[in-house]
Amino acid sequence: MLSYDSVIFKKGGWPLEHTYSVGSNPVYFDQQLLHVLFAGESQTLPLHQAGPKIYDYYLLHYIEAGSGVFRTEQRKYELGTGDCFLIHPAQLVSYISDQQQPWRYRWAAFTGADAEQLALQAGFSPEKPVLTSAEGSVIPGALAGMMSAFYAGKESAHLTSLGYLYLIIGEASGLLISSSRLPGAESQVKRTVKQMINYMASQYAHPVSIEQMCGSLGYNRAYLSRIFKQETGLSPVTYLLKLRIEKSRQLLRERPELSVEQVAASVGLTDALYFSRQFKRFCAQSPSTYRQATANPGEK
Repeated sequence: MLSYDSVIFKKGGWPLEHTYSVGSNPVYFDQQLLHVLFAGESQTLPLHQAGPKIYDYYLLHYIEAGSGVFRTEQRKYELGTGDCFLIHPAQLVSYISDQQQPWRYRWAAFTGADAEQLALQAGFSPEKPVLTSAEGSVIPGALAGMMSAFYAGKESAHLTSLGYLYLIIGEASGLLISSSRLPGAESQVKRTVKQMINYMASQYAHPVSIEQMCGSLGYNRAYLSRIFKQETGLSPVTYLLKLRIEKSRQLLRERPELSVEQVAASVGLTDALYFSRQFKRFCAQSPSTYRQATANPGEK
């Protein structure tokens, strides 16, 4: 459902149109983990103010044109075209449009058990509720897409709106988290090593190589090996192998119906003989012996 309102306001002899429209989610919020409640747009009048007030949901605004001031319990933000601000639940806030260039903005409200974690993952917090978007931002288009989906009135609009919300959060995450990182070579090294660890943790079950990881991350193997060992004390090859062996130990304990060959394949090692040799190297016993020793839940 969509509501729309429009008035003409004259300032200095020039007409200024105040418009307001909002579309609500046709699917009723019934304690979903994540739910977009509504989305809207407005061209405000000079000095148009909302609040001070609190909300019981998250409310994201994107400024398409003009400027204004957003106030939280912590501070005041002077914002303009391309800026976003996220209002957090239970926070006393107010926002007012500029007298000379009143802002035009889009907004969306969302709620649910996962909403707080989603906002934090993006980098938004009550202490850091503002984002300056980059050129070509997906945010205004995503907010417009939500509104159009709600206007169509189909129940599928619920899922469509979540897709748009994740697009917005994805862009915000890239901008906010990167801006909060400390500059310098040391922080860059730590971030790169974390990327390597995340890559191996997600790809260990496939027969990937260190060369493939280096290619995926866009770095020279010698450089990655050096900084990885500097940070972890292990070479990437050894780290990946230890990770695979540790995962195989879990499978040997928890999946007795799997053969040693199937366990090896499940951790990215297609050569069962090589797997058994490396398992014994790290665990001082063969996979079969380890499985027998741990068959009794009381034994380690």
